[in-house]
Amino acid sequence: MPLRYSNVGPGDLAPDFTLPTPDGSPVTLSSFRGKRVVLYFYPKDSTPGCTTEACEFQEHLPRLKRRRTVVLGVAPGTLRSKAKFAAAQGLTFPLLNDEDAAVCQAYGVWQEKQLYGTKYMGVMRTTFAIDAEGRVERVWEKVQEKGHAAAVNAFLLGKPEPPPAQAVVRAAPRAARKK
Repeated sequence: MPLRYSNVGPGDLAPDFTLPTPDGSPVTLSSFRGKRVVLYFYPKDSTPGCTTEACEFQEHLPRLKRRRTVVLGVAPGTLRSKAKFAAAQGLTFPLLNDEDAAVCQAYGVWQEKQLYGTKYMGVMRTTFAIDAEGRVERVWEKVQEKGHAAAVNAFLLGKPEPPPAQAVVRAAPRAARKK
């Protein structure tokens, strides 16, 4: 059995919550019953990886809407940072502010992380596909941002998911770097 990072898995009823959008309007997960929901948790507004992931979900949004699927992004932060992020990237789906990380904790995505030897608490990038009855269909943990929205879209269509995108690192030839 694979290691599971989140508290919520396939077949579980998705924990209900109400969180504000950047304009302060409340959004309640259970209000989307009758539709599928892509609920994705991301670490921080306006960072490179989170921007890639959000923009790819925005790109897939018309196809998802045709299948009666709603996309919700959740992260700690502020309403102001969410508003700036959504405006700068032209995002038209709700970004929800989990100021105290309570919803992140309920889903088990608020975890200890480490960067340059420093430990801290943060969001483990995770996505949940939730069916029209409010049950989790699929969980993607430790998500690679690039290509993730395409994998979610493929799953929702019942197609094989493409492999995660691999980072391509290019460097100048050694001779050029010595100059």
